[in-house]
Amino acid sequence: MDFSKLTAYEVIEQKTLNDLKSEGALLEHKKSGARILLISNDDDNKVFDIAFRTPTTDSTGVPHIMEHTVLCGSEKFPAKDPFVELVKGSLNTFLNAMTYPDKTVYPVASCNEKDFQNLMDVYMDAVLHPNIYKHEEIFRQEGWSYELEDKDAELTYNGVVYNEMKGAFSSPDGVLDRAILNSLFPDTTYANESGGDPEFIPDLTYEQYLNFHRKYYHPSNSYIYLYGDMDMTEKLEWLDRAYLSAYDAQEVDSEIQLQAPFDEMRDITMEYSIASSESEEDNTYLAYNKVVGTSLDEKLYLAFQILDYALLSAPGAPLKKALVDAGIGKDVSGSYDNGIYQPIFSIIAKNANAVQKQDFIKVIEGTLQNIVENGIDKKALEAGINYHEFRFREADFGGYPKGLMYGLQIYDSWLYDETKPFIHVEALHTFEFLKEQVSTGYFEGLIQSYLLDNSHGSVITVVPDKGRTARMDAQLRQKLQKYKESLSDAEVQQLIEKTALLKGYQDEPSPQEDLEKIPMLTREDISRDIAPIYNEEMALSGVPVIYHEIETNGIGYLDFLFDLSDVPEELLPYVGVLQAVLGIIDTEHYEYGELFNEINVHTGGIGTSLEMYPDVTKVQEKAFKATFEVKTKALYEKLPIAIRMVQEILTCSKLDDEKRLKEILSMVKTRLQMRFLSAGHSVSTVRAMSYKSPLSKFKDMTNGIEFYENISRMEEHFDEEKGALIKNLKYLTELLFRRGNMMLSYTAAKEGLEGLEKEIAGLQEALYSQREPETACVIHCVQKNEGFKTSSKVQFVAEAGNFIDGGAKYTGALQILKVIMSYEYLWMNIRVKGGAYGCMSSFNRIGEGYFVSYRDPNLRKTLETYDGVTEYLKNFTVSERDMTKYIIGTISGIDQPMTPAAKGERSLNLYMNHVSREMIEQERMEILTAQQEDIRALYKVAEAVLANRQICVIGNEAVIEDEKELFTEVKDLF
Repeated sequence: MDFSKLTAYEVIEQKTLNDLKSEGALLEHKKSGARILLISNDDDNKVFDIAFRTPTTDSTGVPHIMEHTVLCGSEKFPAKDPFVELVKGSLNTFLNAMTYPDKTVYPVASCNEKDFQNLMDVYMDAVLHPNIYKHEEIFRQEGWSYELEDKDAELTYNGVVYNEMKGAFSSPDGVLDRAILNSLFPDTTYANESGGDPEFIPDLTYEQYLNFHRKYYHPSNSYIYLYGDMDMTEKLEWLDRAYLSAYDAQEVDSEIQLQAPFDEMRDITMEYSIASSESEEDNTYLAYNKVVGTSLDEKLYLAFQILDYALLSAPGAPLKKALVDAGIGKDVSGSYDNGIYQPIFSIIAKNANAVQKQDFIKVIEGTLQNIVENGIDKKALEAGINYHEFRFREADFGGYPKGLMYGLQIYDSWLYDETKPFIHVEALHTFEFLKEQVSTGYFEGLIQSYLLDNSHGSVITVVPDKGRTARMDAQLRQKLQKYKESLSDAEVQQLIEKTALLKGYQDEPSPQEDLEKIPMLTREDISRDIAPIYNEEMALSGVPVIYHEIETNGIGYLDFLFDLSDVPEELLPYVGVLQAVLGIIDTEHYEYGELFNEINVHTGGIGTSLEMYPDVTKVQEKAFKATFEVKTKALYEKLPIAIRMVQEILTCSKLDDEKRLKEILSMVKTRLQMRFLSAGHSVSTVRAMSYKSPLSKFKDMTNGIEFYENISRMEEHFDEEKGALIKNLKYLTELLFRRGNMMLSYTAAKEGLEGLEKEIAGLQEALYSQREPETACVIHCVQKNEGFKTSSKVQFVAEAGNFIDGGAKYTGALQILKVIMSYEYLWMNIRVKGGAYGCMSSFNRIGEGYFVSYRDPNLRKTLETYDGVTEYLKNFTVSERDMTKYIIGTISGIDQPMTPAAKGERSLNLYMNHVSREMIEQERMEILTAQQEDIRALYKVAEAVLANRQICVIGNEAVIEDEKELFTEVKDLF
């Protein structure tokens, strides 16, 4: 990068980033004081973000509300929701904003240069020149406001952030996470809830909120990041010309302060709400937390990730095992939060009891002292180092652009010391240092210094409080009623008028000329080509293989698929248990902790999953293939070890270990409860579809609500159930992992095939003998409409159905409908007006469609909104520009960049689902050529989905009871 002609910037540092195969640079904009960091390379998935340090002095959630609201229109782009317009109409590969405890980050990414420039422009204008000063309604919609329809109505609070945080505070995990952070830093910004505590959000005034923007959203307090393949000089000149040159540098007091260490550990007890039917026994959360240096120490930053693995996160890790053996908690886990100035190491026992607190502390400190005196397991350290180094080198962040993830990691040092921005993304030398320390006592010294001798810590006890949600709701209603009664008639009328004004603001569409100011691509900017499909059928030692020839940088991705068609329906919950057990239970040659370490010393890990592949050529029969899959990845030369470890897991697991089975059941039950509270939209959707979909019923029986009910029964009545459990697990192992029932998916370059056949032959020989299946799996579905009661303050409202059963057909235009629903009709009615945090819909090739809301204060009103979809579509009227926008947004979701592993997985999915290249090409053309009439015609799809009346709601027990006539069955979820 040549910056010699740049006069507006001072170049502070330039360096080659060998670990990232990139060039890095650190600059400062002379006039405004903006900090700039560049990472230049050949990655066409370009990333931009602008971040601000945003410390806060209270828990009103002002940083979070600001994050939502600056994206609701700006000076240059005055439309009411440019963010949503971009989601609908750009080719972004990432578009969002995030509030952290000490910073707010606004990232975008795109592979299209023109699109990328547009996104940068909208985001820069949003953060620096937002419309929040012109329209108080933005604050009231996204933050909080009083809502009063008429003088006789109940006065309530509403607001997107307010409802989002009501949901977040309904989860014991959420309560615990906040308590840990707040307890350790009583004198800094971390003492407060940056997301907002629903109890305090209504204390925030409009003027306080504006002052927060005035203070912190200035270039002098900004951190601007650019990554990827672009002309960096051109981008810097544009930033100067378009935005930064308008500002003069100023002092912004936003420095994140260090908390002075404690003389003694803090002991704090808090409550969280459980439903009236839930037991208080085995429902307490215990956490032992220590502050570990600062995130500016790159060695500590990685070393404690390794210690988290070796002490806690790996199955059989000593701290986890000691606590489980002592009967303290049903799910023991660790966390190492190094995304703040002073990182936190936590040891957490879920589903414990408050009386166990002293034993909890004693077991932890005794185990750590023993480890210091006798030495930590060297194999565990080596496995932890390899585990993290493998992931660092692979740089596979799932669906997230790696440039985005590098940028977020850079803030872990750059935010606190402007001279150290690159220390965490240049990590290979730190890994080498840590490898050299395995046998030196270095890690034992860290345990002694930071965990045993360190008094800067806390013990948190989060105890269940039955009916707390209902009690707090009643107190809030009384408070609001009392406030209403204190108002004069004129003041009451003013609230009614403000409510009406907000609804009027929400109902009024943005002027067309404002919408057209948001830059947009054309249909011609979109490629007609579909992404390549990499499928080659072959056989290795008689085993069918789907080979995906892709350059993988020397890593082989192996997926062993075992057909589940012969499993009788009544045994499906046991398939879910088997999937949870394998890999974390003793085998003939390894204790389960040793097994996990052996795997991670040599490979990138081994995991199991259950996958469902619907046959799109047999939609009327609702045919699908279900598989039990074992996935592993390793460098080519390590694949023989990976395959031997897979063989060990499949054929040598000790499935009669009663003690370990009970521990796993307890852990799985706890994790399902947490998932149901945090991702209830997914759970309720699958449950609603399971009433008529065999595929969804299969999912529900193996990983959903029915699975949870079976797991709970097995765990609570273990002595009566264990015989059948062990018998069924052994039966399933021999039924599934037999010769002739396995196929393989393999992603690698050609050289990765060398020697593979010999290893597959060995595995095939070790499998159980071939046998004739006794039964074919037949799934029986039953129509139910269920309301599941929890202690949550909000709802997840799902309605589903099969539109092909109702006579409608699948077309590519349904992918566009998903965008229109999620960011137009549902967005406006459920999120903007209803105050829910999220809303989604989907329509797939086998006819399954659904609508669902996320952290929703409403229930009946949301179902009525779904009912309105058909009429909305019949009258769907948009301009050609808007139609193009929806098409671009749809293609954006389809054309996401993929890692080598993801390319292999996509190709396998298409193969297993019988989706041909011609089908994908046809779908793409149906999307690219869609017109208004094509969307109108989809009313038949919506009508068919809604005609099924398949409803499932997870949420607040009082709300569900009030609306029980909507359901055929109302019951407690836990």
